[in-house]
Amino acid sequence: MIISEISVRRPVFATVISLLLILLGLAALFQLPVRQYPDIDPPVVSIETTYRGASAEVVETKITQVIEDRISGLEGIVKLTSSSSDERSDIRVEFSLSRDVDEAANDIRDRVSRVVDQLPEEADAPEIAKVDNDTRAVMYLNLTSDRMTGLEITDYAERFLTDRFSTVPGVARVRISGARHYAMRIWLDREAMAAHGLTVADIEGALRAENVELPAGRLESTQREFTLRTDTGYTTPEDFRYLVVGRGTDGQLVRLGEVADVRLGAENERNMARANTIPAVSLGIEQLSKANTIMVSHGVRSEVETLADELPEGMRIEINYDRAEFIETSMQEVLKALVFAIFLVLVVIYLFL
Repeated sequence: MIISEISVRRPVFATVISLLLILLGLAALFQLPVRQYPDIDPPVVSIETTYRGASAEVVETKITQVIEDRISGLEGIVKLTSSSSDERSDIRVEFSLSRDVDEAANDIRDRVSRVVDQLPEEADAPEIAKVDNDTRAVMYLNLTSDRMTGLEITDYAERFLTDRFSTVPGVARVRISGARHYAMRIWLDREAMAAHGLTVADIEGALRAENVELPAGRLESTQREFTLRTDTGYTTPEDFRYLVVGRGTDGQLVRLGEVADVRLGAENERNMARANTIPAVSLGIEQLSKANTIMVSHGVRSEVETLADELPEGMRIEINYDRAEFIETSMQEVLKALVFAIFLVLVVIYLFL
């Protein structure tokens, strides 16, 4: 009753307090972050390992089980899940809520570092990362071209587009899906290798030994100074074809072009993306943890409009998915419900008074 008595006796004071509350509420409203889900950073650590050319069974026994046995005894583990596929091992470790995610990641790195020597030499080093709930892309952009191949589209996206979108306020990273990177593909001829007495290990050793670029120091004189560089790297298929990989039975030099087919192609032939039956790549826009999803969407859309006139002939960039559309629709429904509720409250108050 004290509040009602003060409001009746001092209407000006009550009006000022009400207006002050309204102003504070409006100020706080524009400062609130807008997102589809709450900002939650679960204590989860992921371990990813790549073993090129290995089947899922080999990845499971040689990598996944070895790492799991080493980290399974860590304190605070709630759930440990793993998946082994061709050439890839994924392990996800979830800790209790009381566990600090930074300390958990450090413990994982310490345990994995002790088991690296037990992994196959051909496997890449395990990548350990803290999983953030906001690492999912908030937007997907399709980059298509009816005149470029998937290799050329990927190269253009990495050279010109990823940096442009990364500078948009609130964008944490731009991830390319369906990318096809340039690589030198070497297809060995087993019959020619057997005829020259060569093995795959011989060719691999020759490639590792010859396709290198090493520093050569400096050449100094009384008036000039030169930096020396040994340019022994191979860049074209013709360079690789003339690479000496061994000697034949009569002592003649055997070159790579005699026992293999060398051509420039995609690093991974199993990875390909299309949009409306034409080659494409997808750009996933990931936002910062505290960023406003709607503001990020507007910034990216503005950048897309700017880039539309700068793209090469025949190339188009379109928005495939935008999480901000769902958020904006939800906010509009909330505003409608709020207006309707205020109207009903005023009607009820009027009828009773």
